[in-house]
Amino acid sequence: MELGTWVFSLVLIFSLLRQFSESVAESSSTPQAPVCSEEDRASLLSFKASISQDTSQTLSTWTGRDCCDGGWEGVQCNPSTGRVNMLQIQRPERDDETYMKGTLSPSLGNLHFLEVMIISGMKHITGAIPDSFSNLTHLTQLILDDNSIGGCIPPSLGRLSLLQSLSLAGNHLKGQIPPTLGGLRNLVQLNLARNSLTGPIPLSLKTVINLQYLDLSYNLLSAPIPDFVGEFKNLTFIDLSSNLLTGKIPVSLFGLVNLLDLSLSNNKLTGNIPDQVGNLKSLTSLQVSANLLTGHIPLSISRLQNLWYLNVSRNCLSDPLPAIPTKGIPALLSIDLSYNNLSLGSIPDWIRSKQLKDVHLAGCKLKGDLPHFTRPDSLSSIDLSDNYLVDGISNFFTNMSSLQKVKLSNNQLRFDISAIELPTELSSMDLHANLLVGSLSTIVNNRTSSSLEVIDVSNNFISGHIPGFVEGSSLKVLNVGSNNITGPIPVSISNLMYLERLDISRNHVLGTIPSGIGQLLKLQWLDVSINGLTGQIPSSLSQLTGLKHANFRANRLCGEIPQTRPFNIFRPVAYAHNLCLCGKPLQPCKKHGSMGQ
Repeated sequence: MELGTWVFSLVLIFSLLRQFSESVAESSSTPQAPVCSEEDRASLLSFKASISQDTSQTLSTWTGRDCCDGGWEGVQCNPSTGRVNMLQIQRPERDDETYMKGTLSPSLGNLHFLEVMIISGMKHITGAIPDSFSNLTHLTQLILDDNSIGGCIPPSLGRLSLLQSLSLAGNHLKGQIPPTLGGLRNLVQLNLARNSLTGPIPLSLKTVINLQYLDLSYNLLSAPIPDFVGEFKNLTFIDLSSNLLTGKIPVSLFGLVNLLDLSLSNNKLTGNIPDQVGNLKSLTSLQVSANLLTGHIPLSISRLQNLWYLNVSRNCLSDPLPAIPTKGIPALLSIDLSYNNLSLGSIPDWIRSKQLKDVHLAGCKLKGDLPHFTRPDSLSSIDLSDNYLVDGISNFFTNMSSLQKVKLSNNQLRFDISAIELPTELSSMDLHANLLVGSLSTIVNNRTSSSLEVIDVSNNFISGHIPGFVEGSSLKVLNVGSNNITGPIPVSISNLMYLERLDISRNHVLGTIPSGIGQLLKLQWLDVSINGLTGQIPSSLSQLTGLKHANFRANRLCGEIPQTRPFNIFRPVAYAHNLCLCGKPLQPCKKHGSMGQ
């Protein structure tokens, strides 16, 4: 009996010790994060079901019971509640292969504790923005950029009173901007760019007084720019470009002392550039190009100490240019005064003497020799086209070690193109419609092949043959049309693997069309018209499925046109005035050896 009592006591002691050790272990371990809400999990899986294709593989990670364990890519939860508070699905930068096909499931509106929703860059997500998103009352960021979302912006989004950032840019949204968005009093960023929105900028937005970033560019918005935009004292960025906005630029805008970037280009704005522009002491970029602005460029811009980019091109601005002091606009790097009613004669000293990166003065009635810049080594882009310049090429490119783009087209420049030495970094050269002579040998050679991407020397008096092309060429555009070029098209043209546009029309080119052109799979434009080419159009050209324009007119070509798209659907005029071309879109070819009936 005593033995049984002893054994029982021993078992009881061990049992109590085990319970105690388990209790200690349990109390000392860190508390586990709660498993995600079943409602949230169901909402996410419903969205997953609405996506038929996902090349990002994000949704393939959405498996298992716990959407909060870190394994569900793009999903984050509040660790104390287990409720989903962030959904972030974004395409990586410069990644064109990633997309999703499907729609935005209304079930996402059931993620009641969501604070951030970012579904951006998925390209092929279509359908409308669900009204149920108005239930996401904790939302501070709603970013649905660069998808294919259609329909109208739901007025119910105006109920999301905590929203700080709303970005629906790069979709197919239409209709007007809902006046209800004026209820978003905490909004800091509003980006509705690159859609098809119409109507005016709603007056109700004047209550969004904390706004810092406003981008409504690339829409179809009309009516004047409302004065109240000038009351958003925190604004640093305004882009209303590429719309149908009318009226004058509101003077109220020029009281925005924190504004860094103002872009009103490509609208129908009238009136002057107000003198008050000089009050924008923080401004770094001013773009008002392609409007109907008149009057003068105000002298007050010389007070803009931080301005580095100035574009007032394509307006009706007139002389005289302001006499900018030597120390005026000290930060200026890029200036574009092209295509106004300016008769400059010569480039003002305050432009020539600055250390500029871009100088664009096309159509400014410049005369005489090409200008001499005091700091040529800083120049990256020059556009002096559509002027009356005649000479000065011999030392124009001297010390332009950073020059990448030059445009001197539609002048009266007369020089031997084979005598100039091009800057080594040059990627784009447009000298069309001048009086140039010489051959292409110094433009197309081993030294320039790796850098030059665009060559346009059309409408000149260039002679000689088309030089051979080395492997590794970067050339995308080659336009030598309307010259006096002779000889064949070199077989080595097949080395131009990046070529998108080839124009050798209106010359005296002989021989056959090289079959290697069929290897130029990026080619979109091909014009060999009005030459002396013989033989057939090579069947290898049928590989050029991306070709949008082709012209073989007025040669001595014969044989069957490649009977594949797009060659058999180009207009007949593209093949007219040859010896004996046949096949669609022309008459059928005669079958050799066919028996008479």
